[in-house]
Amino acid sequence: MILTIWRHGEAEDGINDRLRQLTCGGRDDVSFGCSQFHAACSVRGIPQPQRILHSPWARTVQTAEIIAAAFSPCTVAAEQALHPGSEVAAVDAAIGAHTTQEHIVLVSHQPLVSAVVDHYLGGLGRVPFLTAGGLVTMSLDMVAPGCGNRVFWAFPPTYKETI
Repeated sequence: MILTIWRHGEAEDGINDRLRQLTCGGRDDVSFGCSQFHAACSVRGIPQPQRILHSPWARTVQTAEIIAAAFSPCTVAAEQALHPGSEVAAVDAAIGAHTTQEHIVLVSHQPLVSAVVDHYLGGLGRVPFLTAGGLVTMSLDMVAPGCGNRVFWAFPPTYKETI
């Protein structure tokens, strides 16, 4: 299975964290990131995402919608295990329910996105801390700690992939 962890794009400030919207720059970054992500996957023979799971918070919903539009047909669903404050074990269970998919994208928040990456790659710092709009693509032998292999990662504004 291919798993991409994508942090939501840059969001506006706001009192209610759940309702914060993407900024124009955040939308632009994610849109450009989709084209770079598509090219990076194509070069490596990685299938396009079939499923996008996201936190139910506004900025992750918007990020997931942008990604889904770039990779149609692709199903999109809110996943409670991806909201801020969730535990990595809950993410494991959520992914485990979708193991028939070849490529899944998870859209969530810090610090969860970096914790999930570290969990699957088997250690801290194998990929830099994900900035807003940043992504990591890995292959998973199984949904378990240390069973992932980094394929590439990329951050805005260039989304130049790094191995």
